[in-house]
Amino acid sequence: MFSSVDTLWTLLGTVLVFFMQAGFAMVETGFTRAKNAANIIMKNLMDFVLGSLGFFLIGYSIMFGDDIAGIIGTPALFMEGLDSTIPGTVHFMFQNVFAATAATIVSGAVAERTKFSSYLVYSFIISLLIYPISGHWIWGGGWLAQMGFIDFAGSTAVHMVGGVAALVGAAVVGPRIGKYKDGKAQVIPGHNLTIGALGVFILWFAWFGFNGASTVAATGDETLALIGTIFLNTNLSAVTATLVTLLFTWKKYGKPDVSMTLNGSLAGLVAITAGCAVVSPFGAIAIGFIAGFAIVLAVEFVDQKLKFDDPVGAFSVHGVNGALGTILVGVFATDGGLLYGGGFNMLGIQVLGVASVAAYTAGSMYVVFKVIQKTMGLRVTAEEEIVGMDVAEHGLTSSYHDFVATTAFEDYVTDSNKPAEVPAVQEVDLSKVGAFKLADSGYTMNKVEIIANPDKLERLKAELNAIGVTGMTVTSVHGYGLQKGQQTFYRGAKAEGNLLPKIRIETIISEVPVEEVIRAARRALYTGHVGDGKVFVSPVADAFRISNSDSGPAALKYY
Repeated sequence: MFSSVDTLWTLLGTVLVFFMQAGFAMVETGFTRAKNAANIIMKNLMDFVLGSLGFFLIGYSIMFGDDIAGIIGTPALFMEGLDSTIPGTVHFMFQNVFAATAATIVSGAVAERTKFSSYLVYSFIISLLIYPISGHWIWGGGWLAQMGFIDFAGSTAVHMVGGVAALVGAAVVGPRIGKYKDGKAQVIPGHNLTIGALGVFILWFAWFGFNGASTVAATGDETLALIGTIFLNTNLSAVTATLVTLLFTWKKYGKPDVSMTLNGSLAGLVAITAGCAVVSPFGAIAIGFIAGFAIVLAVEFVDQKLKFDDPVGAFSVHGVNGALGTILVGVFATDGGLLYGGGFNMLGIQVLGVASVAAYTAGSMYVVFKVIQKTMGLRVTAEEEIVGMDVAEHGLTSSYHDFVATTAFEDYVTDSNKPAEVPAVQEVDLSKVGAFKLADSGYTMNKVEIIANPDKLERLKAELNAIGVTGMTVTSVHGYGLQKGQQTFYRGAKAEGNLLPKIRIETIISEVPVEEVIRAARRALYTGHVGDGKVFVSPVADAFRISNSDSGPAALKYY
């Protein structure tokens, strides 16, 4: 006979954990650039869609089917779920949202440069095969469960699996263009920390369901007391980690770091997830305290030492603190923990479990990502990355259509250490595009203004430098010409008049013929398609150098 209380409690937990998808989407969107916002939203949406299908197809049976040698559950198509005090379908749905959570953690680590189609393949595979196998070891009656491994709500089973997969994905796909220059990590700020903070609050709120509903029961005094303890421990670890991260970054950087503090909150939540039901409130505080330091050191190590570009800190939050929190169960568990007279037995089992799951996840995900890379390709082109995933992958010029978009010029700056080179200058037969003749203004100086696509900047600079034009001003602008911007569709309706991201290059010349500048611009920019850009030439009456008395053409020369 099913328990209505247990069923409703588990269903409540299910919808809360599902809501975590929104939290992850907001964190990832806020911590990355606006030109990729829609792409990130789509990836998080499809993580749940494809994850649900894969988990229902065979993933659930691999995880919870009859045990085979402690390694895997008996595969079966469309296994609905195991009955207990709750219907099997309810148990399936609760586990399903956990599987989707593990999959979506990877999204932020590979953001802003991964093919959408390739990401969909990864997302389906991890919920279909990868996550269920390690999940069987821990929760499905596998060899770790048989040894007494404790991971109550998924620090390792969910978060570390997702975090390690994120690290492997970031390593294989490579860093974003401009992330590393001369071997040093460069700052690429997220475009909206407000959205990122909202995501953290959503995740914190939903985490009470993630941990609390993992009892899969809510009847009996003992169970109700346990739920209260889980809630208390979850919150204590999170608030402690948040405070420690704030103070640590304040001391370390001279100012309290906002994005790192937000990561600290998540680190505390991840770390306590394994032991929330088996440690005391003081143990939860201790775990949160350690997590607060760990998140800062881990982010710095991954970013600056390993040089793996993880825009949202997915591995540091979920991988490092998932492993750390699980291991610390062996220290702080009130029944069998090292500090409670249990010796090293539990601690040893926790370390073994973490190491085994990490090795399995890293190895299997490396194979998955490399196969995708060799077949479909994993990374978009340099031009697509520069213009942004929203345009390149979804034909959406802006996710913030009613707002004036601002794009950091650094988005367009390339780097010698980038994984994908900007295409070299191509020879263009200018005879095919017609001749031109300039009007004689009588002036000895001229201003040349070039409007072009951002991805052509490096090519244009090379052409202009080659003919002796070394001084220029470059700005990021938005606009459209006679064609009213790029034609796009939104919700099935044709959208016109979209402001497109462009760059404006301005230079004043006297010794270099204007004709040569125009020919150089054509060589760099010509594709034969609408939107290649325009060149405007205007006379300059005079010029003055502020630092001395030079004027006219002399003011343009460099000493």
